[in-house]
Amino acid sequence: MRITLALVLFALTTQQLAPAPSPAAVPSCPELAAALAVMTRNDVRLRDWPNLGRYREANRAPALSPAGVERVVFMGDSITDVWPQPRFGEFFPGKPYVGRGISGQTTSQMLIRFRPDVIALKPTVVVLLAGTNDIAGNTGPMLDQDIQGNIASMAELAVAHRVRVVLASITPTSAYHTAANAVPQTTLRPLARIRATNAWIREYAAANRHVYLDYHSAMVDGTGALREELSADDLHPNAKGYAMMAPLAEAAIRQALR
Repeated sequence: MRITLALVLFALTTQQLAPAPSPAAVPSCPELAAALAVMTRNDVRLRDWPNLGRYREANRAPALSPAGVERVVFMGDSITDVWPQPRFGEFFPGKPYVGRGISGQTTSQMLIRFRPDVIALKPTVVVLLAGTNDIAGNTGPMLDQDIQGNIASMAELAVAHRVRVVLASITPTSAYHTAANAVPQTTLRPLARIRATNAWIREYAAANRHVYLDYHSAMVDGTGALREELSADDLHPNAKGYAMMAPLAEAAIRQALR
């Protein structure tokens, strides 16, 4: 067993030095085969950790909105990513708004792709909704100051390129739809940490003359959790949730454009 574990560790530490052999080539070492299978499955993500390729072709489009129209880019994670889907209603019909969300992403990944997916589009306003996946540890443990630093860096990049900034609060979570033996979203994304991060976002926005977009206050119930009727999985908004968020976003964008 010690030899097998040593082989697994060796394979994981040398994955970038040589091509990984096929798991089928080592049938006598199940632990090693499993490790190699994971490496193979995640190979694309390892090559493009921030997923810069997701919007590369779309960003090359000659015109995402008519000339002279004030473009708005929504940057974020899955909550931003799925918003334009028809099942959630129309995504700001008639408005030159561009979605650049990627499911599962943390602020570290968004910071890397902020130039190609936001600045390169030359928007007038960016709406940033980020942080819930940092709290959940999607790309490893994140301290509060790590989240804050990444959000601040994206805001500073926007300001340096004359893009007005709207900073959205992290939306709440709940445990109303937790399946048996599943980990509740309120455990993965504790409400107290969401509130603390939102308090910092609000203070940072005020100190730097950015617009604070408060989704959180409008979406919580009497217990401080995400209202049961606004989500089917205790994390992502449903159509009713997005219908509540849309006018709040519109008001924040109008405020940023003044």
